[in-house]
Amino acid sequence: MIALISENLFHLFFIVGLCLLIFVPLLLGVVIVLFADRKIWAAVQKRKGPNVVGPFGLFQIPADGLKFLFKEIIIPDGADKTIYFVAPILTSTLAIAAWAVIPIQENIVLSDINVGVLYIFAMSSLGIYGILMAGWASNSKYPFLGALRSAAQMVSYEVSIGFVIVTVLMCVGSLNLSEIVYAQKNIWFFIPLFPMFVVFFISALAETNRPPFDLPEAESELVAGYQTEYSAMPFLLFFLGEYINILLMCAMMTIMFFGGWYPPIDVAPFNLIPGFIWFLVKMMVIFYMISMVKAFVPRYRYDQLMRLGWKVFLPLSLLAVVVTSSVLFFFNLAPVFS
Repeated sequence: MIALISENLFHLFFIVGLCLLIFVPLLLGVVIVLFADRKIWAAVQKRKGPNVVGPFGLFQIPADGLKFLFKEIIIPDGADKTIYFVAPILTSTLAIAAWAVIPIQENIVLSDINVGVLYIFAMSSLGIYGILMAGWASNSKYPFLGALRSAAQMVSYEVSIGFVIVTVLMCVGSLNLSEIVYAQKNIWFFIPLFPMFVVFFISALAETNRPPFDLPEAESELVAGYQTEYSAMPFLLFFLGEYINILLMCAMMTIMFFGGWYPPIDVAPFNLIPGFIWFLVKMMVIFYMISMVKAFVPRYRYDQLMRLGWKVFLPLSLLAVVVTSSVLFFFNLAPVFS
């Protein structure tokens, strides 16, 4: 009996340790990119940005987090309290869980499963339930409208993202994320699949509700969208989940188009730098591009958002699948891991 309890406790602590191994670096990453986000916007607008709390304003983001932690949680009258609290927990948990299959360096991945791409699809698709639950449970029209907008937006652009990933998978012949990186040892897919990278990049902005596609949270129309009735820690969990999803999209673009942990040139001194450093550098470059889009691109109207997704990106991504498969067939270019 004692041996059974000890074994179960060991497995429990092991699972908790693995969860912390994902959560702690992600939390630190969110703090860094949030600070960088605000500094980039400030630079574009010729402002200083965070510069008071701590040296260079470095403690501003932790201070904001503590502020949310100690604020009062206000629950609207008539809200479904169970669903109201489950929604932000579900959103942030699914965002973190998606990182279980992301390889940041060779053999450094929590779970190197052969269906990693399908797992990412599953986690990102389930994330919409948290937003829908938040809009419904708030018992308010504006959050509900924001939740419906977000659902329609995510469905629209997940289709395009899916077809873009199919073009990459046809070149690789595997759903394993590590093997997608191995396939780019000689040439990054960014070069032959550049149009698909552009479609994926713009679709990722819409998928994560980033400007100019932040329609579910359009302050001028919906107060604050599906988060209107949330405050304190539940609001922070939504915010955390959103930024973790942004980092996930940066990691996916790094893996599928920019060679993952491989250096730009396989010569010294570039190949002497550890792979995870290159992975993080590429992610930060992509995040810089995402942040710059928010700084100078105006928000789309909702009809423009839907038109772009269904009438432009969907035909383009379908055409890319046909063209890629035709080139691979007629030039007898077998997938790397066929």
